[in-house]
Amino acid sequence: QVQLVESGGGLVQPGGSLRLSCSASKAYSTNFVISWYRQGPGKQRELAASLTSKNTTNVPESMQGRFTISRDNDKKTAYLQMSSLNPEDTATYYCNLRWFGQDFWGQGTQVTVSS
Repeated sequence: QVQLVESGGGLVQPGGSLRLSCSASKAYSTNFVISWYRQGPGKQRELAASLTSKNTTNVPESMQGRFTISRDNDKKTAYLQMSSLNPEDTATYYCNLRWFGQDFWGQGTQVTVSS
């Protein structure tokens, strides 16, 4: 079992930046996909960014150039760097780890983009 804890959310003005963190209770280094999903008010959960153990990334087109996913060398912390935020980015952001066929989720961190 792996516990994931997100942090770094908050209120930011349009055009601003935030960095979200996802801390895992265990280090993961092989056969994983670490992802950030988000769910806005009245919307379905959607992928924001993902990173595989082969170091490939996937960022949806609407977030390309603004969202970057990375992982710390400690192999326990993943990040989502977000820039040029707009009100449509307002959502709860969730960290997901798919590791050896099992899915683990964090509790989410709220990001609100508003002036």
